[in-house]
Formats: sequence, C-alpha cells, structure tokens
Amino acid sequence: MFIHIKEAAYNCTPERPDPLYAKKLQELIGGQWGEISVMLGYMFQAWNSRGPIKYRDMTFDIGTEEIGHVEMLATMVARLLEQSPVEAQEHAAKDSIVGAVMGGARVDDVVFAAMSPQHAIVSGGGAMPVDSQGNRWTADYIVASGNLLADFRFNVTAESQGRLQAARLYNMTDDPGVKDMLSYLIARDTMHQNQWLAAIAELEADGLDQTPVPVTFPKELEREEFAYKYLQHSRGGESATGRWASGPSMDGKGEFEFVAEPPAMGPPLELGPTDPRLYGTQKVPTPPAAS
Repeated sequence: MFIHIKEAAYNCTPERPDPLYAKKLQELIGGQWGEISVMLGYMFQAWNSRGPIKYRDMTFDIGTEEIGHVEMLATMVARLLEQSPVEAQEHAAKDSIVGAVMGGARVDDVVFAAMSPQHAIVSGGGAMPVDSQGNRWTADYIVASGNLLADFRFNVTAESQGRLQAARLYNMTDDPGVKDMLSYLIARDTMHQNQWLAAIAELEADGLDQTPVPVTFPKELEREEFAYKYLQHSRGGESATGRWASGPSMDGKGEFEFVAEPPAMGPPLELGPTDPRLYGTQKVPTPPAAS
C-alpha cells in the first residue's frame, strides 16, 4: 500500500517560468535514464525479489523515494510552464546576440518554436512522461531480471547516468530554484550509487552470487579456455597496457592473457539455400514458374 503525502520531498519551485528549460528537464522524467525508469525498475526488482528480505526492503525504499523524485520534477516542469511563454521569454530579445539571431522575428514565434509544442497542445502546461525530444517513456528501459547482483550492477549504471545528466542540466540554467532542486537530486544520486555498491558488496559477502554472474552456471559447460583471454580486435597495442590484459582476473579464478591477433576459429560464413516459397535469391538460376 502506498500513501501520498502532500508535502514534496524537497523544494521544487523555480524563481521564474522558463518553458524552454522545461523541455530540457523532461529528460530527467521520461528519458532512458530518467526517474520513471529507475522508479519502476526498482519497484519490479523488489516485487520480484526472492532473496533475503533486507534486499527487498532496501529496494522498495529507494524505489518509493524515486516516486517522490518524479513528483518533484513534474511539479517543477509544470511551474516552469505556468506563465505565458511569450511573457516569460520576452526579455531574451533584449539581448544583443539573441536579437541578432532573431533578426526581427516575432518573440512568440521564436519561443514557441523552441519549447515543446506538446506542453501547450497536449498537456496544457504540465509535465509529461516523455524525454526532452517528446519521445514517450517506454518500459523497455526497465531492468528486473530476478538476479539481484546483475540488477544492482545495472542500478549503479542507471544512477551514474542520471547524475551525469542532472549535472549537465545544472549548468544549463541560472535559475536558483531549479539549481537548488537539482543539487538535491545530484546528492541523492551520490547516495544511491554508494547504496547499490554497498548492496553489491553485501550480496557477494553473503555468498548469494559473485563474478561472473550467474556464478551457479556449471563451469564444465563453459569453454573455459576462452574465459580470460583479452582479444585485441583493433589496430594498435595500447589496450595491452590495461589492467584487463594481464595479471589475475577480477574474480580471482584465472589469469588475463592478451591475444594480439586473435585467429578466426570458425569456417567461412555462407548460408544455405532458402525455401523457394519465400522467393529469395538463389545461388544458381531458377526456372520461371509455369504460366
């Protein structure tokens, strides 16, 4: 059961409307690495969790927190759209550079062309489950495999990408209210990256899984002679100097081996004939069908 609390998790009030920035901020809501993606990803990981309850509870905690982040961002977008975009952006035309670019064009034409038209046409001045280009959020962004170690590693990536985008957006505005909210979200992404890394370490310490995931796959079914070879499939030898090319493997179960010119180990690739009813091109001429 979920209970909505009227107060926001953190301040989400801009100093002034800015419909152009509202379009950019949509990326943190409905983009691939946006809050909807992590919110539902964590929820499905928790709903599907069959491991120790502490991992399920922790994943629910962070997933529920992300619901509040979606609410904060949606509210911020809506507030950035509260005033007429023309009135909110007319001051930009007074800037000599902006004025020169506009070249006498009408301010409202320029502003409406730059903002998301769906904010005016579809949502009526509200946030949407879309990215900064108006692409609908998709459940394809969700990762919930049932293997907690695999999922938690993906979660570190998701939080890293989300923090990266929030940091970039922080530098795209001078609104103190927007910056304040983003500074909070960036800080929470710092915590969440550390949280998932701690959970990964604890999963391994608890003996529930380890590298390589899944550790329960039978070793005798794996072609182990290829398990720790680094195959150089590019020109130049710089990659040979990396940690991945020599020394003990990261799982402690083998030694990295650098292979400068990996050989082809399979026969030439050539397909057999296709079913004639599919009318594909055959290797030899085929007689035309009888009329």
